[in-house]
Amino acid sequence: MSEVKGARGHGAAAARAPRAAAMSVEEIKSFLLAEFPHLVDEIGGLAVEDASADHATVRLTVGNRHLRPGGTVSGPAQFYLADVCAFIAVLAAVGPVALVVTTSATINFLKRPAPTDLIATSRILKRGKRLVVVDCTMHSEGEDEPAAHAVLTYAIPQK
Repeated sequence: MSEVKGARGHGAAAARAPRAAAMSVEEIKSFLLAEFPHLVDEIGGLAVEDASADHATVRLTVGNRHLRPGGTVSGPAQFYLADVCAFIAVLAAVGPVALVVTTSATINFLKRPAPTDLIATSRILKRGKRLVVVDCTMHSEGEDEPAAHAVLTYAIPQK
């Protein structure tokens, strides 16, 4: 029996095993504290809840500094959370590379988030040698409906 091959000539036998995470949640937390202390000290409010080779979940503990007039989480705070959550997904996938940079970002604000914790979940859509594309959805704690959605692209520096 012949093996059916895909567009790139890879057969079923050549199917890839799931990739292992390059960094654990604890390693990511230590890395962020060492390389980006302002995320903890100055901007603050972040908690890395989960990370694997293809996704991450980060919570923003919303405080007064994250709110805009009218009592909702500001757009810049939502964008900050999306960028950090997607960056953490990239770190979990590729390892401790401080010079991974955002090259493109689009965010859609879907509804007014409640002035409570905002939870972002990101997943890697495409991981190449030079670019990683990440999808990120944010919702207020206790709500299922998304408050915002972002798609971000990161460049991985070449050695």
